Amino acid sequence: MLRDKCLPFARNRAVFAFGGNLPSEIGSVNETISAAFDELRTHGVEVIDQSRFFQTPCFPAGAGPDYVNLVAVTSTSHSPKALLERLHEIEAKFGRARDSRWAGRTLDVDILSYENLIIPDLDTYQHWVDLPLDVQMKEAPQNLILPHPRIQDRGFVLIPLCDVWPEWTHPVSGKTAQMLCDSLPISETRGIKPL
Repeated sequence: MLRDKCLPFARNRAVFAFGGNLPSEIGSVNETISAAFDELRTHGVEVIDQSRFFQTPCFPAGAGPDYVNLVAVTSTSHSPKALLERLHEIEAKFGRARDSRWAGRTLDVDILSYENLIIPDLDTYQHWVDLPLDVQMKEAPQNLILPHPRIQDRGFVLIPLCDVWPEWTHPVSGKTAQMLCDSLPISETRGIKPL
């Protein structure tokens, strides 16, 4: 289990969500995510543990193929900002295009949390948490917001997170991943299944 794995000295724990619904030059989404793990290691990011791969219905319904999602717990000496830059480089390497919000993609990697940091501050974090869905679909923050402001809303994040680290605790709400997952409406968890 994750709590039994030791982290190297002077490194920080970061949790990532991986997803995609389009093949890349590497191959299937599963193969692309696996290749992204290898790429992370070349940037000094160690994957400590990972969930199973999960199939998730596409959102909005009918907008494309179903997604594949996975959560990984990592150890890194990169700062959150530097880590985000590396992740964007890796996404681009595997064909990620940022043409429109929530469009189909070959690879999407989000930082869910970095230790217990709240970045840039609680007020900014809360602003993004409180945005209505129609605004979320049009706007994205220009800077890194941590923890990810949508963790508590997304079954495709919480189910894989519970698969690997159900005791993870949200640094703002104080709720565990399992508590957050258990409080989701059935509409957010329907159709999500391990591959």
